[in-house]
Amino acid sequence: MRFEWTVAWRFLREGGAQTVLIIVGATLGIAFIVFITGFLGELQRDIVQRTLGVQPHITVKPVEEVARALRGGIAEPGDAAARGTAAGQVLADIQPRGQRLRSIDQWQSMVVRLRENPDVVAISPLVSGPGLVTRGDSNKSLAIVGIVPEAYAQVTRLDKKLIAGILRVDPGDVLLGRDLADDLGVEVGDPVRLSTPNSTGDTYRVRGIFDLGAKNLNQLYAFVGLATAQALHALPGGVTSIDVTVTDLWDAQRVAADLGRSIPHLVESWITVNKQLMVALSNQTLMTRMIRVTFGMVVAIGVASVLMVAVVQKTREIGILRAMGATRSRVLRVFLLQGALIGLIGAVLGCAAGYALGRLMSGLLRSADGTQLFIARLDFPLYAYTLLGAIMLGVLAAALPARRAARLDPAEAIRM
Repeated sequence: MRFEWTVAWRFLREGGAQTVLIIVGATLGIAFIVFITGFLGELQRDIVQRTLGVQPHITVKPVEEVARALRGGIAEPGDAAARGTAAGQVLADIQPRGQRLRSIDQWQSMVVRLRENPDVVAISPLVSGPGLVTRGDSNKSLAIVGIVPEAYAQVTRLDKKLIAGILRVDPGDVLLGRDLADDLGVEVGDPVRLSTPNSTGDTYRVRGIFDLGAKNLNQLYAFVGLATAQALHALPGGVTSIDVTVTDLWDAQRVAADLGRSIPHLVESWITVNKQLMVALSNQTLMTRMIRVTFGMVVAIGVASVLMVAVVQKTREIGILRAMGATRSRVLRVFLLQGALIGLIGAVLGCAAGYALGRLMSGLLRSADGTQLFIARLDFPLYAYTLLGAIMLGVLAAALPARRAARLDPAEAIRM
């Protein structure tokens, strides 16, 4: 192969500006592919995190209670309904059963079973139910959620979303959202009253204020200690759901399905709950793939056209090589190696340029709250796949020019 490498590299060097231009074109195309892949991947993750707020990857909760059809009659013997059901017919009018606040049966053992799954990273039991927060003449309906702060922070990163106070919910403490605190006119240290349909409630002191990035979410939740919520919702020792975080956000649907087959409870992933969001992200991913394929085809056509021109320009040299004993397969490999070299150089320079562009744009693009919209990261698997793909693309693009060069007749090529 030393002969093929030497000739291929010499042909590229002799190409001069032509070689430089095709390498620049390949670099720009690959740089854009790397940038758009990394940018949209991080952007999608950021959108999901901001949209979900404190929603976990997977939620385990009791199966909904379902009203069952009644067979047989309990009406008076002369009643028409009784005569119909007496023959074993099912009553046609079945009303949905109202869902009451219920605890997960044996939830402590359920937590142990969940931890045995290798995809599970963090688990947080909680109690959630409707309630009312009151401050003077102002009152707001919301969900009062009981949490274990350390475990809940691992699942939802609530500690990163505090803008005032600390993540601490001792007895008598409560955490409120920024917009809810503004509506009530309270700050850290001020008292508010919490009550539920099952409890007249008591006075609690605001320990912290959080911002989930959406006004409706900031007005929806009030966090208290787990034991406090159990008392407020009349669920002593119980939990209404178990929140779970998995290793891969996008693999939550599969993990939820695996867990659902092994535990007798309702297991839902964030993908199931946010179907419209997933449709939008799926369409965005499809468009990204189409853009990448298009740019890849443009790069391949550029490489093929340049090498086709090189075959015409190097016809005499190819004829001399064939006359000196170079076989068709060797000539074929010379041009295939040229395509691979262009792909390799373009991929190396393109990955570096794509990362630099990502760093530049990450410093310029900002979200509504002033934070970085996305963070450029060194994605080595992406660079490795890009490198291999670019080399393969270069070889495929060079296949047609290589075949044409290998088929040249030595005598005719020298006379040209």
